[in-house]
Amino acid sequence: MDSGYSIVITTVDTEANAQRIVARVLDDRLAACAQLAAITSHYVWEGVRRSEAEIEIKLKIKTSDYAAVEQAIRAVHSYDVPQIVRIAIAEGSADYLNWISAVTV
Repeated sequence: MDSGYSIVITTVDTEANAQRIVARVLDDRLAACAQLAAITSHYVWEGVRRSEAEIEIKLKIKTSDYAAVEQAIRAVHSYDVPQIVRIAIAEGSADYLNWISAVTV
């Protein structure tokens, strides 16, 4: 079951880049909330195994806004191939989900 709401996750290399993405989606009213967390990512890029400090951004959105959210992230993201994934919220507090609708376009 899909509630019509999602969490979008992306990662960036600096706090400044995270703030740029957060400002864009909040100012455009595409996300109701953004959460930032320091993480360490382990991955393979161009054939080399790497480990880097990153900032994970979780955005709470209406699923119908996903394409616009992805476009907004891509417009200001610094990576060549950014992680931009959408995870459907199967269920959630009605009050919280209604708030997402109330503060987004």
